Amino acid sequence: MIDPHRYCVIMCGGIGSRFWPYSRTDRPKQFIDFLGTGRTLLQMSYDRVLPLVDPEHIIIVTNAQYAGLVKEQLPDIREEHILLEPARRNTAPCIAWAAWHIASIDPEASMIVTPSDHLITREKEFEAAIEAGFEFVEKHDALLTLGINPTRPETGYGYIQIGERVEGDILKVKTFTEKPNLELAKVFLESGEFFWNSGIFMWSAKSIKEAMRNYAPDIAGLFDQGEACFNTPAEHEWIARNFPGCMGISIDFAVMEKASNVYVETVSFGWSDLGAWSALYDNSPKNRDANVTQKCSVLAYNSTGNIFAVKNHGKLIVVDGLKDYIVADAGDVLLICPKAEEQRIKNMVNDAKISFGDKYL
Repeated sequence: MIDPHRYCVIMCGGIGSRFWPYSRTDRPKQFIDFLGTGRTLLQMSYDRVLPLVDPEHIIIVTNAQYAGLVKEQLPDIREEHILLEPARRNTAPCIAWAAWHIASIDPEASMIVTPSDHLITREKEFEAAIEAGFEFVEKHDALLTLGINPTRPETGYGYIQIGERVEGDILKVKTFTEKPNLELAKVFLESGEFFWNSGIFMWSAKSIKEAMRNYAPDIAGLFDQGEACFNTPAEHEWIARNFPGCMGISIDFAVMEKASNVYVETVSFGWSDLGAWSALYDNSPKNRDANVTQKCSVLAYNSTGNIFAVKNHGKLIVVDGLKDYIVADAGDVLLICPKAEEQRIKNMVNDAKISFGDKYL
């Protein structure tokens, strides 16, 4: 039987600019079926938590712009369980709203907070890890994050340094490090003391509210002022007036890197944040030349290690002499970029905005 005090918050307000030109402002990557399964990343995230929490306890936090997409893709979610942010303010205000909202419903609630755009391939292992995480945060005043064993010196992820073991796969956190350079990432990998920060968090509503009062008092103070409005018809009106005034800051910077009661559960369940094209390449089937094709036909000569993606079926791509490239055709935008340079795609998006306004965003 599912514990009636357990809740899930799915965050799906991001733009996903590193997946441009597929991921666009009007339909970001979480609303796209990237893997050809018939389910979008958001829908897969929802499906994944159904064995763990009551469907009535799943809260979606997204930008107001995406209200229609969420309702279309998750028709079983009641409207009052979709929290619509009037402005993008990063994860700390997003999580604060969800925590105050859930606490107003159930002061004894515990929560998993997960992004909507991750890929997890071993779902039974995921369920076991989340069950262990819930049991831990329900017994302790703890802020828990899930740590992924690194397989390469990745510079696009944050890292968690582990401390002493507390119980099972749960350890005290020593330090957090944001996106290191390649040399430091290699040191982290070789040390065996560092795990990737998955961005999946667990805690009780009481613990995260108290932590925000201690370490993000401006944000917490604002939500404390509006506490009487939560879980009432006045909630969204209050949010519309006050949420845009929140500081835009991540939960890592606001709380996790400052708090003393932070723990990590080291997990292995086939995780990828699908943050960029190379992650999609890594998680897709490849032909004998290690090329990946998505919704297109390809004639590739002397070409290896590429990903070819076309948003609309029916196009033939012909290449010769291409190695380790991204070729992504979104109809009005064609991106051709070395995989090794994909971190620059965000800069390309900014350049497109400067040169052409919002036309291609």
